[in-house]
Amino acid sequence: MSTLLRTQGLTLAFGGLIVANKIDFELSEGERLAVIGQNGAGKTTFINICTGLLRPDAGRVEFDSADITGLSPRHIVRRGMARSFQLPQLFLDHTVRQCLELAGMAREKRLPFWRSLSFTSDRREVDRVLELVSLTGRQHEPAANLPEGQRKLLDVAMSLMLAPRLLIMDEPTSGVSTEEKHGVMEIVMGALEERKVTAIFVEHDVDIVKRYATRVAAWIAGAIAADGKPEVVLADVNVRREVLGE
Repeated sequence: MSTLLRTQGLTLAFGGLIVANKIDFELSEGERLAVIGQNGAGKTTFINICTGLLRPDAGRVEFDSADITGLSPRHIVRRGMARSFQLPQLFLDHTVRQCLELAGMAREKRLPFWRSLSFTSDRREVDRVLELVSLTGRQHEPAANLPEGQRKLLDVAMSLMLAPRLLIMDEPTSGVSTEEKHGVMEIVMGALEERKVTAIFVEHDVDIVKRYATRVAAWIAGAIAADGKPEVVLADVNVRREVLGE
């Protein structure tokens, strides 16, 4: 498998607090990487640097062998890296279908001013993505009506409309009821598999990590403390103490 994302010496400090400490990292195509760590360990900071929301003090980010360090989020998205957020970023006053239509037109860099969204979007692609995330039956409802689990699915669906090669998900099951978590992840992972999208997901639920990750990276104090197969990383003494709180 070829390397899709690579960081070298990635470093960032806020005042005297080092939040990314010389991070060397590689992700291969097809992986499902779970990122774990206590709050403040540097997980989201790392994601923000990779997706262009933060610029590092030192180091380099490469995506598909190209240097993307310091590029804006929209330019990084157009290169094939998308992101979903812990709090879904939706157009709540629009219908589920319209949210996907807007995302699709953002990818195409064309937004209509005088014509309906439905006449300017790729209807078949919208239909396919709605089916992938099991939202076809709610496509004409306002996004504001969706329960949290389906809001998460819609956020991922909007990311898929951008045709990414890599999707980074910040806590995809946060706020989702215990009963719904596995159902949401089954749909998400099935959609990513169907579209051949590589994934990084930040997650605190160990059961979710064990079930859906092919690899785990544990963050402690702004650095990767352990990286490897889930059963190996989750059994690491330091990870069990500092990350899992055992």
